[in-house]
Amino acid sequence: MNLTLDLLLIPIAYLIGSISFAVVVSKCMRLPDPHSYGSGNPGATNVLRTGNKLAAVLTLIGDALKGYLAVMLARVLLGDESLTSTLNSWLLCGVVIAVFLGHLFPIFHGFKGGKGVATACGILFGINWILGLATLGTWIIVAMFMRYSSLAALAAAVFGPIYFVFLFGFQPMGIALLAVCLLLIWRHRSNIHNLINGKESRIGSKKKGQS
Repeated sequence: MNLTLDLLLIPIAYLIGSISFAVVVSKCMRLPDPHSYGSGNPGATNVLRTGNKLAAVLTLIGDALKGYLAVMLARVLLGDESLTSTLNSWLLCGVVIAVFLGHLFPIFHGFKGGKGVATACGILFGINWILGLATLGTWIIVAMFMRYSSLAALAAAVFGPIYFVFLFGFQPMGIALLAVCLLLIWRHRSNIHNLINGKESRIGSKKKGQS
């Protein structure tokens, strides 16, 4: 591919990220618009508040897959499926940021997107399965012991770039993942406020609140 065609990967990644599976799944399963209840966040946690676990699982899988597929599509088209040089590719960095921004600010859904946890996880697995597994493991451990989904997401966001540096050293992709980390933390600012004030809902709690 030439540079002009390569650059098209960035807007394509944004469009992939703009597909909100919370909205799509809810429409297909005749559930309320996820923007209209709970936290108003179109994500798996909020969809779960409808009581439909299948819808929540499908939302989680869909949002994760779009991050994974955007990264893998770029890696295949750039001609380096083994990731031997794409960690140095600023273009792939652009794809990572674009698909994440697509989820946060989806053009197909009035720029009202989710908080990006599942999509970020998919991105990490697209880069390297060990990186994805380590970060997912961090989320699971924090969620099991602390029972706060948001706190687990924040911990995973912080450790993701750290794991990357540990595995691959200082590479341009590390900067892209740091940007994703900061954006994810910013999207969780209301959750951080609730955690500080002891108002954040725990996993399994029936109390409605921010997800």
